[in-house]
Order: sequence, then C-alpha cells, then structure tokens
Amino acid sequence: MTRTVITTENAPALAAPLSQGIRKGPVLQVSGQLPLDPDTGEIVGTTVAEQTEQTLRNVTAVLKAGGARLEDVVMLRVYLTDPAHLAEMNGAYAAAVGEPFPARTTVYMQLPPGLLVEVDALAVLDG
Repeated sequence: MTRTVITTENAPALAAPLSQGIRKGPVLQVSGQLPLDPDTGEIVGTTVAEQTEQTLRNVTAVLKAGGARLEDVVMLRVYLTDPAHLAEMNGAYAAAVGEPFPARTTVYMQLPPGLLVEVDALAVLDG
C-alpha cells in the first residue's frame, strides 16, 4: 500500500516538518490541528470552547481532503493546556463531534502562548 500525503487549503499549513494528514489504505491519520484560521494563520477565539470548535473544523477539513468524515474517526486525541478547561472543551467537543462518540484520550500539555487546545484524529475508511 502506498502512503499518501493529505493536504488542504481549508486547514492551516503548520510550520513544522509534518503532513496535515497521511493515508495508507483505509487508515487516515490527521496531524494535531490547532485553532488557527486557515487563511490568516491567526488564532481563532480566546476561550477553549471557541478554540475547540475551530480546531475540529480544521480536523474535519483534513479528513474531507483524505476522503473521510467525522463518522469515520475511531480515535481523537485532545491536548489541553489546563485541566480546568475540560468541562468547557467537552461541551464544544460533544456539539461538534456528535454521537456515537469516537474513542478519545485527553492529555494536558504546554502549547505556545494563546493556544489552549490541539486535536489529532485517526480515521478508518470503508473499502
């Protein structure tokens, strides 16, 4: 199976040595997405809810570019900067992702100033 790089202008280009996504066969891995506007590269939102919404829009854009949808996601990893943000993030996450929810891990870490959340996704496509 060939490994295919997935790119889209509908998600921000990241200033790091990584691809927005990689697809190999039915498996699509989306690199960690940040709450950045794809056109300007600026942070969208000041609250964790606003940033979660933008981050998931970016994840969805990469999924779409790779031929997938949120419904194909089997695992999401959420990276937060502050445990106090968990409830607010969960609200925005639940509204954006919808049931049935994929498996998820939440990790607390340091992100660059102004960034409150990062999300990556693993999708498995039919056929």
